[in-house]
Amino acid sequence: MPLLDVKGLKKYFPLQRGLFGGRTSFVKAVDGVNLSIERGETLGLVGESGCGKTTAGRTIARLYDPTEGTIVYDGTDISRMTQAELTPFRKKIQMIFQDPFSSLDPRMTVGDIVGEAIDIHGMAKGGERAERIRSVLSSVGLSSWHANRYPHEFSGGQRQRIGIARALVVEPSFIVCDEPISALDVSIQAQIVNMLEDFQERLGLTYLFIAHDLSMVKHISTRIGVMYLGSLVELTGSSELYENPLHPYTKSLLSAIPIPDPIEAANSRRIVLEGEVPSPIDTPPWCKFVKRCPQAAPACGEEPPKFREAAPGHFAACHLI
Repeated sequence: MPLLDVKGLKKYFPLQRGLFGGRTSFVKAVDGVNLSIERGETLGLVGESGCGKTTAGRTIARLYDPTEGTIVYDGTDISRMTQAELTPFRKKIQMIFQDPFSSLDPRMTVGDIVGEAIDIHGMAKGGERAERIRSVLSSVGLSSWHANRYPHEFSGGQRQRIGIARALVVEPSFIVCDEPISALDVSIQAQIVNMLEDFQERLGLTYLFIAHDLSMVKHISTRIGVMYLGSLVELTGSSELYENPLHPYTKSLLSAIPIPDPIEAANSRRIVLEGEVPSPIDTPPWCKFVKRCPQAAPACGEEPPKFREAAPGHFAACHLI
C-alpha cells in the first residue's frame, strides 16, 4: 500500500457571487489529479508557473480543503477530516515552503519558530524541548546559539534551513517540498538538495518535491509528474521521462533545458509553444493543450484524453499515444 494515494483531486477557488449568493465562476487550480507515492520515494512535480503545482501540494497537506477527490494517507482518508481530526496527522505531514523570507514569523526567535510545533503537539517541555531544538538546528547546519536570533538576521539559505528544521522537529514521515530551492543561489541549492537526500536516507522520509528546475528534479526524484493547467499530463520514472517523453508538453519542457556543451546545444531542437495557456476559469471540455500543441489532431478538440498507462509504469494523457 502506498504511503499516499490521491484520486480525483480538485481544488476550485470561487471568484464571483451570483444574485442570490451562489458562486458563478471558479478558478480550477487543481482539476482531477491522480497520483500515489510509495514509502521512501521522492515524487517530483513540475510544470510552468500557474499550472497548479503549489495548490496541489498544499491541498494534499490539507492546508487547503479539497473541492473533490480523496487523499488517503497511510490507509486513512484525510480529505474530509475536520481541523481537530487532522491534528495527529499534522505531525506526520509537514511542508517546506518556497519563500524562506515570508514563511517565518519575523517577531519570533528561531527557537520559538522551531519549537512551536513541539508545543502544539505536546511533545516535550523544559530542558527536553530545548534539547530537541538544539539537536534539529545542528542537523541542518545551524548552531545552538542561533535559536535566540530572529529571521531577519539570517541569509536566504539559512532561513530555508530553519524552515527545514521546523518541518523535521516533529519527526514527520512525509514532507511536501514546495519549490524549496527556487529562491536560493545555485551553490546553496545544491547544499539544500543534498541535505534533503541525506535526511531521506537516514530518517526514511517520503517527499513530494515541487519545482520548475527540471535538471534538479531529475537529480532528486524517483518519479516525475508533469502538470498542465491543473491536471497531470505525464507520470513516470525519472530516467524514463528524460529518455522517452510521450506528451508533447513534456517534450517542450525538456527541450528548454540549457545544454552546457555548445556543439550539442547547436544541434538540439528547441520546441517553442505558440499561443496562450487557456484560462483556468473557463477550461475547455476537450484537451487543454490542443491550441498550443504542435501535433494536435481532430480528436484532441473533441474530447478530453484519458490519463492511462501507455507503457509499464509510464502514464500519459494524450490522444496521440
